[in-house]
Amino acid sequence: MTLALDHLPPSRHSVLQGGAAPPAKEQSQAQPRRPAAPAGIWSTGLLASAAWVALGLLTLLWPNKEAGFSDWAFTQEFGIATLVVAVLLLAIALLGGRTGRLIRTLRPAGQWLVALAVGLALWEVSTAKLGVLPSPFFAPPQSLIDVVHEDWQRLGLSTVHSLRLLANGFVLGALVGFGTGVAVGWSRIAGYWVHPLLRFLGPVPASALLPLAFFFAPSSYSAAVFLVGLATFFPVAVLTWSGVASVHKSYYDVARTLGASERFLVLRVAIPAALPQVFVGLFMGLGASFSVLITAEMMGVKAGLGWYLQWAQGWAAYANMYAALLVMAALCSGLITLLFKVRDRVLSWQKGTVKW
Repeated sequence: MTLALDHLPPSRHSVLQGGAAPPAKEQSQAQPRRPAAPAGIWSTGLLASAAWVALGLLTLLWPNKEAGFSDWAFTQEFGIATLVVAVLLLAIALLGGRTGRLIRTLRPAGQWLVALAVGLALWEVSTAKLGVLPSPFFAPPQSLIDVVHEDWQRLGLSTVHSLRLLANGFVLGALVGFGTGVAVGWSRIAGYWVHPLLRFLGPVPASALLPLAFFFAPSSYSAAVFLVGLATFFPVAVLTWSGVASVHKSYYDVARTLGASERFLVLRVAIPAALPQVFVGLFMGLGASFSVLITAEMMGVKAGLGWYLQWAQGWAAYANMYAALLVMAALCSGLITLLFKVRDRVLSWQKGTVKW
């Protein structure tokens, strides 16, 4: 019987011996299957296409309500653009899986595409068509196209100035905060003298120091850089200090047993172990620095999105104001997304633990 069992397949051999056959999942691990591409018609895409068609027809066929001027510019262009979007969505929905990566990217956003068309339609009706939201305080969607067409140079230059100011202040504050956090977390002397200052002065909003910064700084630009850096400094310093201080002592003991120096312990043990919390501090610092950036530009800097926002309010150019707000939102969201990409690459073993 033993000789006969030796010639049987492993699955039958185990069953005859009283054991269980290996599950089918384990047997199929040798030949992994690729996920099948989505096939068939994309129903949500068809609904989104219909919503964008309705938006385009509403924009083109419903006359605008005159309010102190002849008409809103770029109404026809906006309606044609929405119809083009509808045609593209219809083609993607009908082709389904044959579009490959494009359909896999758009499928999760299908309901948002419908909601975006509905939201734009409500915005269009309440402003340009019925005038429920009075002009000039509220402008229809096509007014944003007018702003980009007429004032793109000033808006683009303001965006560049804000990026430069944000980069200078954020990098300066992050470097100083990181160094301070490492010193406080590693050195007892630095912790004794610096930690109380962090607890006492750190929670003070950077914007509250705006008058002092503009008084002592040699220029309004340097004062704005200081305030942006200060807003970044506190969360980075606190979370870096917390990360370094929370490293388990066994890591240091093992490294010392292998002959590691103090420099090695700081650079190769403490800092890498604290990087997850350092990135959390960078995320918090970026959000805080962006809000301070806009405030500083509105108060004293003569260029940037904050200055552009104040200029638009002063001239009652509310369409320009809305365009600046959209640029601010896209800029801040894009920078945080970029920082998350860097985090996922540096901390590849923790990819996906923090969502954005």
